[in-house]
Amino acid sequence: MNYPHLFAPLDLGFTTLKNRVLMGSMHTGLEDGRKHFERMAVYFAERARGEVGLIVTGGFAPNIEGWAKPFAGTLATSGAARRHQTITQAVHAEGGKIAMQILHTGRYGYQPLCVAPSRIQSPISPFTPRELSARGVERQIRAFVRCAKLAREAGYDGVEVMGSEGYFINQFLVAHTNQRTDEWGGSYANRMRLALEILTRMREAVGPDFIIIYRLSMLDLIPNGSSWDEVLELARAVVKAGATIINTGIGWHEARVPTIATSVPRAGFAWVTHKLRTQLRAEGIHIPVITSNRINTPEVAENVLAEGSADMVSMARPFLADPEFVKKARQSRADEINTCIACNQACLDHTFAQKISTCLVNPRAAYEQEIPIIPLSTSQHKRKRIAVVGAGPAGLAAATTLAERGHEVHLFEAAAEIGGQFNLARRIPGKEEFSETLRYFTRRIQITGVQLRLNHRAEAADLLGFDEVVLASGVMPRNPHIKGQDDPAVADKVHSYADVLLGRAKVGQRVAIVGAGGIGFDVAEFLVEHAGHSLALDAEAWRREWGVTDPQTVRGGLARPQPAAPARQITLLQRKSGKLGAGLGKTTGWIHRAALKMKQVEMLSGVNYEAITTEGLWVSYGEKHADTQLIPADSIVLCAGQEPVRALEAALRAAGAQVHLIGGALEAGELDAKRAILQGTRLGSTL
Repeated sequence: MNYPHLFAPLDLGFTTLKNRVLMGSMHTGLEDGRKHFERMAVYFAERARGEVGLIVTGGFAPNIEGWAKPFAGTLATSGAARRHQTITQAVHAEGGKIAMQILHTGRYGYQPLCVAPSRIQSPISPFTPRELSARGVERQIRAFVRCAKLAREAGYDGVEVMGSEGYFINQFLVAHTNQRTDEWGGSYANRMRLALEILTRMREAVGPDFIIIYRLSMLDLIPNGSSWDEVLELARAVVKAGATIINTGIGWHEARVPTIATSVPRAGFAWVTHKLRTQLRAEGIHIPVITSNRINTPEVAENVLAEGSADMVSMARPFLADPEFVKKARQSRADEINTCIACNQACLDHTFAQKISTCLVNPRAAYEQEIPIIPLSTSQHKRKRIAVVGAGPAGLAAATTLAERGHEVHLFEAAAEIGGQFNLARRIPGKEEFSETLRYFTRRIQITGVQLRLNHRAEAADLLGFDEVVLASGVMPRNPHIKGQDDPAVADKVHSYADVLLGRAKVGQRVAIVGAGGIGFDVAEFLVEHAGHSLALDAEAWRREWGVTDPQTVRGGLARPQPAAPARQITLLQRKSGKLGAGLGKTTGWIHRAALKMKQVEMLSGVNYEAITTEGLWVSYGEKHADTQLIPADSIVLCAGQEPVRALEAALRAAGAQVHLIGGALEAGELDAKRAILQGTRLGSTL
């Protein structure tokens, strides 16, 4: 077996998990309200069919005070439990096991009924929580216990009690958010009492043969978070209170340290779980411990288990990317896994935008019924010869989906390799995961029988014999036409972003970047790092950069960041006034801004680009072009947006060809791989 530790059964005494893989909890939005239970059932059943050992749902509140937002998913009545049986029965029919996460958000609740140990507003919610009375605390405990009993009634195999990430239980544990002076505050024994009362009464209520996972915050990453002694004390007490498994929580949501984004090293926090597991084992405590965060390949998961960092691994977003992750690994088909690239663009960003979450690399996630991939043999569609022009994300998604269904597909690519703009993105330090998507599509092309023609710039004459033509020809950099940029005297100073990222341009020490969209930020991050170095591939340097340290040394594991000196002096500029990077991802934009700030990148907005000279870039400000200023620069990189490439369209339509535009060829705007892959997949599923 390729992954012996990963596929070893885990005996919990009253039940056995068939492997060491937990599908971690993710809020998709399907949990909210009553209308998505059938859709959730299909979604979870597909993951159970993919052979994951244990699924944990997105969070369900035990009462309305615990809501993440108004009318968020709640399990508080027997009627609700009956609706949940749709989910549990679907999972069990596929041979899977499923636990429901009980999530009380406390002061993180984005709603006016939120409650907390103390009346202290969270920095991530506009609502100030109501401070609970002692009787109010008791009501919350009873709500947790009732919720667990209802989960059992609904057919769940267990529950996960969310005690980390800065949610309600976590808020009681830390003096920063718990300033009570009664029996629920003050000493740590009092502050951890809530967690222990919940677990003790819950175990009594559900009996001994029901999984209770406790999600324990091992690294708060906030000032004055839990000490390591407190983490250990709580872990010991959680075991005595009746937990079956301890899961790892990393970082409060208000922490200013990235914990799951693509720039975080793979398994970057497994060392914390290793530390806890080792100390518990030394004391004779053998409760299974789960590690989490940025584990996205079977190789990484196997290594974490083999080195004794955990008894089980939690992977959440990897099961958005590929519901068959476990099955493919077991069948020695790991090269066919659609790897999570930790971009957050279609999952967490959707959650914060009140949209149903899905996945950039797999837009069918949570949309299984809306985007079915139906073979031609079982549909009314006839087999066609289809040409796809462009092997970027949109073209790759369209070509492989069409071929999977049974069409004859010819994929034309002018370059020597597939990937399009992903070949630029994967060169950015911290975006190495994008290479995994290209590895996946390379294998998909082989499996589905797509006829790939590299180094072939398709002409209209090449395409007229096909039944359908899909133009996924991508984009080209927009020329900002700044005065002086074409002067021979500055020819060695002005570069396109593509030339810089592909290593075709010699870039000096002082750099002005024209344009602060996603590509401008990428180029800045590329240029501030020393050649060949990426923090995502250097865990020790990453921890120094962000101030992550041993919680045994500093409470909460949060130290003073020690960023390395930047490789270059960068000025990042944009025409629009306001914050640079405002259009970046909701949950990752702050990371990029903080990373560049640590590298002393100067950010200027509301500028007009007046001229490029041998001295650098001349700019002015505002509509009146006031305060002309020189930005001294040895190199100027143009990141002024993109334009669609669709020169073939007119000739093809004139000749009567059936033409479809997708991806950047349809709409350039900011490069949007999420939209491109979605459009390619949808078109591929319908032609």
